[in-house]
Amino acid sequence: MTLVVDMPIAKIDALDVIAFAADGGVDGARTSQPRVWLAPHAWAEVEIPKFADPPPFAIDVLSDVSGEIAWAQAHRLHAALERLGWTVDPPRAGVR
Repeated sequence: MTLVVDMPIAKIDALDVIAFAADGGVDGARTSQPRVWLAPHAWAEVEIPKFADPPPFAIDVLSDVSGEIAWAQAHRLHAALERLGWTVDPPRAGVR
């Protein structure tokens, strides 16, 4: 599932806000594939536009068990980020 956010932000800052919203932390913050665990078997990854490309950026919510788990966690994250003041498009099927 993919959430789309139309705001300029650095990847690590976006991950920090997602971790705060999910009451967790950033796993692998200094690696090429950092993620935030949202629940067992579900995590979020951030895709930021390339240099000089404008927002939006994507938050991919993934699960190694089922699409239903990813869908439920995407909806939960969507609500949590909106409570923090972010404007986030509703979850939609991602490209992964």
